[in-house]
Amino acid sequence: MSGNVTSLFRSTAAHSPSMAALTRESGEAAGAGPVDFCIPCNPYFPTPAMFEELAGRLRDIITYYPSSADTITAELCSLLQLPPQCVAMGNGSTELITWIDHLLVRESLAVPVPTFGRWTDQPMETGKRVDMFPLQEAGGFALDLARYAEFVRARGTRAVVVCNPNNPDGGYLHKQALVQFMDAMADRDLVVIDESFLEFADAEAEPSVVQEAMLRPNVVVLRSLGKNFGLHGIRFGYLVANPALAGRVRAMLPKWNLNSFAEHVVFMLRDHGPEYAQSLHQVRRDRLEMAAQLSALPGLTVYPSQGNFLFVRLPVGAEGTAVRDRMLTEHRVLVRECGNKIGSSSRFLRLVVRPQVDVRRLVSGLEQVLYGAGRGAAVPGPATGTGYSSGTAAVDRLMHETNGSGMRAITAQTAGAGAPGLAAAPSPGTGTGTGVPLPAAVPVAAPVAPAAATVPGPAPQPVPGPQPVPYPGPVPVPHPAPAPQPAPAPVPAPAAAAGYPPPVGPTPPGVPARGGLTAAQVRGTNGLESVPATGWPHTAGMGQAG
Repeated sequence: MSGNVTSLFRSTAAHSPSMAALTRESGEAAGAGPVDFCIPCNPYFPTPAMFEELAGRLRDIITYYPSSADTITAELCSLLQLPPQCVAMGNGSTELITWIDHLLVRESLAVPVPTFGRWTDQPMETGKRVDMFPLQEAGGFALDLARYAEFVRARGTRAVVVCNPNNPDGGYLHKQALVQFMDAMADRDLVVIDESFLEFADAEAEPSVVQEAMLRPNVVVLRSLGKNFGLHGIRFGYLVANPALAGRVRAMLPKWNLNSFAEHVVFMLRDHGPEYAQSLHQVRRDRLEMAAQLSALPGLTVYPSQGNFLFVRLPVGAEGTAVRDRMLTEHRVLVRECGNKIGSSSRFLRLVVRPQVDVRRLVSGLEQVLYGAGRGAAVPGPATGTGYSSGTAAVDRLMHETNGSGMRAITAQTAGAGAPGLAAAPSPGTGTGTGVPLPAAVPVAAPVAPAAATVPGPAPQPVPGPQPVPYPGPVPVPHPAPAPQPAPAPVPAPAAAAGYPPPVGPTPPGVPARGGLTAAQVRGTNGLESVPATGWPHTAGMGQAG
């Protein structure tokens, strides 16, 4: 049976098998599956009482058509105090990513890796060039926005993605830095800020950039509902942008792209704001405690996270797929092994934050699998050195194929020569610790001219110094205090940061962007009626203009 279960992982491309598939293959009864540290849901919401209410309405929910997407979206916007003209609601964020790719991305898209797989896979499936900016393990997978901006300009990339917090590592970017980056990218076709996990962040009081996105002509903010509401199976999410961009996506969505479960949950939320706020608080507290317990395991590195998950590097010599399979079959604990994420490897796991009773089971299982002598430990013995880079030969190959070979014109230039600026794959047998061939550190890719123009590229950057320090335990990682935020209107021109190309100025006060809204309109005038506060917790800065 265990062989059949673990074979499900090998048959998936960039994601894990569904819980339904694992339950069917294992023969377990419904609701008796493994403890789930894989799917990043909120374990405290909905409350048991909300589930009972949904169960009592089950017959009506599955029997009748839902209301139109406009009706459900209007209720969500009323709750979050957002203008409906600026919102498009989709059947999960993946549906919205698909339409963003089809409608708003032209020939190329830049994305840091590792990240959520659909941001790399979706545009490649439609023939776009995907310019991958590698996040360095030696730097804790932190995204340097200034270097990323240089990379985008050197590549001539037309659309840009930033996930905040990033999946799988949970890395966080402060709002002020993101707004400055958005203005630096004002001459690009599109900037997407994926805030799918932002509800779990507590680094600053109002981290969301939705208010700033509505004022800019080329910015889309993507937000999830399934993750923070603990309801992945319902498939609902939304994007926020100026009315022109949001309207283009909304016009293409099917009339009934949202199901009746989504409608019932959205209309229930108004009465359950306090429970939702408490659930987020509990997840944040659990995150600190879980990180402290995992950091106590010898050789395990835990990266600081602002999501509802933790990214961990296994001890030297441990192989993630073996750890995953043994945790599932021997301890009935499901973990996310990240070897099929571009920019990562099987030495990394992503572990969802869960209540302490489940974390104790996770830690006990990892102790036995990694260090136990009963059936042989996954770690063969004490090892020294962690000379492991986030790149592998397979990752280098994927980046080589997309960074410079995705467009026919560039393919002709690079045929037989390989993509410039990328490290060559090493010969087998090199590297330390894992037995996997390890390439040289991957520098920022050298430029490829977008048309006939020749764009000088940045010099290759050395990999930052030391390996990341294990998570410091129950004390939160300190973050630099954010500078005071200016009022949303008028929007002042951002100060130029070192390393940024000269930014194009933001929309002047009182002048709408192309198809956009003025700050006054976003605040509720000129036909966009403001909505009185309802008591719903605006934990991520939603509806906080003015």
